[in-house]
Amino acid sequence: MQLKRAINFFELWEMTGVVTMNNYDVIIVGAGPAGLTAALFNARSKLKTLCIDEIGNGGQAAITDLIENYPGFPEGITGSKLTIKMAEQVERFGAEKITEKVQKLKLEEEYRVVVTNQSKYRAKAVIIASGASPRMLGCPGEIDFRGRGVSYCATCDGAFYEGSNILVIGGGNAAVEEAVYLTKFADKVTLVHRRQELRAAKVAQERAFTNPKIDIIWDSVVEKISGNSSVEKVILKNVRSGERREMFVDGVFVYAGLEPNSAWVKGVVRLDEKGNILTDENMCTNIKGVYAAGDVRRKLLRQVLTAASDGAIAAFHAERYIESQFYGS
Repeated sequence: MQLKRAINFFELWEMTGVVTMNNYDVIIVGAGPAGLTAALFNARSKLKTLCIDEIGNGGQAAITDLIENYPGFPEGITGSKLTIKMAEQVERFGAEKITEKVQKLKLEEEYRVVVTNQSKYRAKAVIIASGASPRMLGCPGEIDFRGRGVSYCATCDGAFYEGSNILVIGGGNAAVEEAVYLTKFADKVTLVHRRQELRAAKVAQERAFTNPKIDIIWDSVVEKISGNSSVEKVILKNVRSGERREMFVDGVFVYAGLEPNSAWVKGVVRLDEKGNILTDENMCTNIKGVYAAGDVRRKLLRQVLTAASDGAIAAFHAERYIESQFYGS
């Protein structure tokens, strides 16, 4: 006898539209500095606020070793401590927070529905603060050795490389700052950059240039990562001369930029060619009642400070939208 397939929660909702959902004034997707700031502003304004994040609080900021350019901390502060303080402030004003993976955004006539891997949530306004993830190199061996010598987070994995020889790829702030951080553990850190000069802030560059454990290889890219049970060597190519050479290393840390976490709103919210969400100066997207803040949107400067600023602006305009759209004020 053939058994009839059970209809799951999401199929029932799609077919009938009568499954009860939790309703909110504002839903914020992402709990990094942009999302937490937005949640703080909206909850403090007595809006029923929900913050959803797949991994918890902090985003990329939480795994940053030291943040020196956030006002109010003259000696600097670790990313973990700063985002914990942000989260505590959000909780104080009563915003709800859940840990679920957001899958899509649906539009109703007046409301917006956020679909996660566990449920659906309806809101009058949605703030997208889903951040960005490390961009992969795309070279052979990178995927094979992820977690076995290839890493994207020095503060997460640096302690595993005590006394080792490490390769760091990139030339921006993240690459240079994390290369300096890794010298706490490694005997040698080699920074590989495809250009002749770094893009990092001058203070970060100076720390790298004066650190005796750091060498820099200019005008070069990693063509291949290889080894047996873990990373053992890389093939480097000089982009000017075309010359290739083999280099033996114990680990590779990749800082090749960030990819916006926007795939879940593709086809709903307007994106640029790189997947960044397009907004105006008020964080408004092309959809009424939908805003974007932080690293997920197209912007000039990606810092904790600017992410928090985006979150505050998005929250303010979401509140104004709700007042005008639903209460006529």
